[in-house]
Amino acid sequence: MFTFAVHTNMNVQMNFIENIKEPIIHEMQAFAKTFAEALKTDNPMLESVNEYVLQKSGKQLRPMLALLSAKLCGEVNEATIVSALSLELLHTASLIHDDVVDDTLERRGKPSINARWTNKIAILSGDYILSKALVYATKTNDLAILKSIANIGMQLSDGELLQLVNAQISKTSEANYFNIIRKKTALLFSTCTEVGGLSVKADNKSLAHLRDFGEYLGICFQIKDDIFDYFEDIQIGKPTGNDIRDGKVTLPLIYALLNTVGSERDHVLSMIDNKDFTSENIHAITQFAHDNGGVDYALSQMDKYKKKAIDELNGFVDSDVKRSLILSAEYAASRKI
Repeated sequence: MFTFAVHTNMNVQMNFIENIKEPIIHEMQAFAKTFAEALKTDNPMLESVNEYVLQKSGKQLRPMLALLSAKLCGEVNEATIVSALSLELLHTASLIHDDVVDDTLERRGKPSINARWTNKIAILSGDYILSKALVYATKTNDLAILKSIANIGMQLSDGELLQLVNAQISKTSEANYFNIIRKKTALLFSTCTEVGGLSVKADNKSLAHLRDFGEYLGICFQIKDDIFDYFEDIQIGKPTGNDIRDGKVTLPLIYALLNTVGSERDHVLSMIDNKDFTSENIHAITQFAHDNGGVDYALSQMDKYKKKAIDELNGFVDSDVKRSLILSAEYAASRKI
């Protein structure tokens, strides 16, 4: 199994995030306060889960994108804050549900909600947070924003179901892969950037560029996430090899399987079809993807979408906000966790 360089560390990654956040530091403070208030409840069980969710909340890149997109086109307002909150709540709920579906016991180095409590509590807590997301979406009093947020909730589930259906090797293709990650990941990023623009009444041309920027950024982000599965590193927020164990055939393996012939390929297919995922077999499968150009190809595609995302910002006036959005794309491609 390949390993990332030892010199990689959390401080470099956090500095990246702090630099992205710099032009919206005060707006992110307002967001954090609203996020904490949104999770308050008089239900003792929900209170415990929600406090745990707050402790585990990640880098919050998605609300940052919403706030930066708004500030690129105008001034952040209450609609921007509650829109960003709604999207982060929706994202949080989807992660809780995903962990149950995938039987994931760890997220960001800590036990998942379903591992800490039970599947039932995780599902019901996720439902509660999802409902909160929709409540906050209505507080924008903007039908366009509400439609955009409601649509992404549907697309996330659609993407997860598509991934389950396409788990069979016979249905594996690069086109299917990109369709799934658009629905699962890219459209949420796209919605964040679009909703940020909508909240400040950005013009249609700007909205189109923001939507495309978010989509390309999201594709870049997800390809990077999938590449992580082919390396060993304790800093990664999920155990490596997990996607393969779950039957998720992602871009590095898709490319290697579609561009090779012979007994080694047949052996890899046999291990996947039979779900024979011992540690040795996981190593063999990941090595196969490395040796046959799959990881290098995925890296090249990731870089392509990073550049496509940055190109969407060309028409906007140079500013610290624009630089932060460009840095978001650089971060998505270069992150180590």
